[in-house]
Amino acid sequence: MIIGIAGAYSGAGKTTYASLLLRNLRGWGAIKYTKTALYCSIIDDYDILSREGKDTRRLMDSGAERVLWVRCPPSDMGKLLPLAVEKLSDLKGIVVEGNSAIEFLRPDIILFIFGSDPARIKETAKGVFRKADAIVAEEGALPEIQGETRRFGRSLDDSEPLIRYLQEMIDRKEKIKASLRESSVDGKISCSLARKIASDLSVPFGEVGKTANELKIKITGCELGCF
Repeated sequence: MIIGIAGAYSGAGKTTYASLLLRNLRGWGAIKYTKTALYCSIIDDYDILSREGKDTRRLMDSGAERVLWVRCPPSDMGKLLPLAVEKLSDLKGIVVEGNSAIEFLRPDIILFIFGSDPARIKETAKGVFRKADAIVAEEGALPEIQGETRRFGRSLDDSEPLIRYLQEMIDRKEKIKASLRESSVDGKISCSLARKIASDLSVPFGEVGKTANELKIKITGCELGCF
């Protein structure tokens, strides 16, 4: 399970909310992605990660089981990010911070953070925003929220509804994954069985289809265009 934390711009509060999640999701790890011009590295050295003032230190202090700092140009994310995810695959889940990393990894859940200026958003962040399952923002003007995207306030003192919603999302997605794995044979599942999973779990057909794609399970014999 991967939760991606994206932001409208640098300094919007991605690390603050990644830390909030990690305080409530015990047994989870974290990946911090930083875009570089040339060099590539996956840093797991405690002395580097724990230096005062670093975002990785905040993630560690929040209770992350393990933290990795991935640094590379976008062109090399295909090599380093899957390797970093594999290094943390024994954990319950991973919180990934960084817009570019989210675009590449396509997390199970995406949380998008607006800063104190609700109208400010980088052009490059708009793609991630449109994919978000939930947003955190001050009251005020916001881009139109798509589909079932949920909105939560920025007050950390009132973060319980956000945490409860994300936990419900985690539980729901885990149930979908478990049902697909149990019902599939040789990496395939019939459309009728996939629709039954959606009906039994009271989730949209599209969410079952998306999860099947993530698990590389092919839905066969679809005649209604549900998936």
